[in-house]
Amino acid sequence: MNVTLAVKQYISKMIENSGTGMKVLLMDRETTSIVSVVYTQSEILQKEVYLFERIDSQSRDNMKHLKAICFLRPTKENVEHLIQELRRPKYSVYFIYFSNVISKSEIKALAEADEQEVVAEVQEFYGDFIAVNPHLFSLNLHGVARGRSWESSMLSRCTQGLTSVLLALKKCPMIRYQLSSDMSKRLAESVKQIITKEYELFDFRKTEVPPLLLILDRSDDAITPLLNQWTYQAMVHELLGLNNNRIDLSRVPGISKDLKEVVLSAENDEFYANNLYLNFGEIGTNIKNLMEDFQKKKPKGQQKLESISDMKAFVDNYPQFKKMSGTVSKHVTVVGELSRLVSERQLMEVSEVEQELACQNDHSNAQQSVRRLLQNPRLSELDAVRLVMLYALRYERHSSNMLPALMDELSRRGVSERHRKVTTPRSLDVLWTFSGRSLDVLWTPQDIIVFLIGGATYEEALTVYNLNRSSPGVRIVLGGSSIHNTKSFLEEVMSATGQSGDRAQGSSGRHGNRR
Repeated sequence: MNVTLAVKQYISKMIENSGTGMKVLLMDRETTSIVSVVYTQSEILQKEVYLFERIDSQSRDNMKHLKAICFLRPTKENVEHLIQELRRPKYSVYFIYFSNVISKSEIKALAEADEQEVVAEVQEFYGDFIAVNPHLFSLNLHGVARGRSWESSMLSRCTQGLTSVLLALKKCPMIRYQLSSDMSKRLAESVKQIITKEYELFDFRKTEVPPLLLILDRSDDAITPLLNQWTYQAMVHELLGLNNNRIDLSRVPGISKDLKEVVLSAENDEFYANNLYLNFGEIGTNIKNLMEDFQKKKPKGQQKLESISDMKAFVDNYPQFKKMSGTVSKHVTVVGELSRLVSERQLMEVSEVEQELACQNDHSNAQQSVRRLLQNPRLSELDAVRLVMLYALRYERHSSNMLPALMDELSRRGVSERHRKVTTPRSLDVLWTFSGRSLDVLWTPQDIIVFLIGGATYEEALTVYNLNRSSPGVRIVLGGSSIHNTKSFLEEVMSATGQSGDRAQGSSGRHGNRR
């Protein structure tokens, strides 16, 4: 089970179906992210796709020499944009692919709009999710809950994303969910309804042991998203923020123009792929080795090009050298910034106290450690809130808990009111709802898809990666409504408790051919 490969195969098939000739790829906001995570622009250019456009762009020119490949989510807005496009086509022919199930009535509306008969194909290709790693996917949804219930529209979008993953992986699973979570139950029922309704789509070859879809709620574990991370991918997301494999480094002191935004993709970056799950100490050693290897391969300043063979060797090696140079510059910059932040925010000490709060049961020592760090002026606001939340989650019901005093300390530090509210009893009550696991699952299935409502973490993805390596015959894929770091998790909590107005927009979405 490889979600990255599944999406790449869909996109390759779209381009292949359109035949030879120059093409434009028409996408929406979400499918742009879906494509960009698994393919680089240069890779798609090699497949004769020379232009990338948004379906909602008003500034596109007529280019009748181009074929249009449309990859869109089946939303009402996209269908309406497509109807307008087909009434006044800008391209010679249209190959239309929806990322999920589309209704018969919408297919009929598109057919009626195609008066010039420019549509060559309409199909459903189920790539309605972000394939972050081969065993990790996200729906890029934030603010999915209001209290302990689904936010309006989010249940539908999560159902669409999850059924898309099942169809992409060609799995018709048993469904199990966290019994203590009404949100898990409702999502499980909603997915089951789609499988029952679209039973022909889910008519895959039966296996002796059916696949398992396991739906869990983030409220089961509010600790993991609050802990500092020390493996490369998780650390980058925690300290710098990964958004569809992109990192914004524009605020890094002295950053060069070329490195203000960098892409980290295991599909196209060998160093990143090899170091994704290694800890920070190992990364430091490996970046040093990368630099030394680069120095050895670097062309000499006075390299003589005396013969045709010398020139040919230089030209042949130059692209590899240039690529290696970019890799070295990128990772040295990223690792350097991580190192600076670890030192500046004293994260080694912070992380030690976090582990003490998460794993030990010594209240006296814990409250002393937290108070000591809160009095450190170098402690960031985010780390201060993180420590108090971890303390509260562990010791709120302790007879001698110091939560009011710690809240006063946050106030004295000038921590914003919106962050202080996250540690109030109401917010903690939303988080701390789990009263016992009642999943009744024996770990005998070979194929397991785990979905976390409220967001997964890279720490959990690392656990799945290690389980896949250590358990021959068992294949596990992890997904979440989002991939959290501490900052995004706090936003999720504030949204669930009505302290944030931010919302990610969900959408609803037969027939052409289906894949």
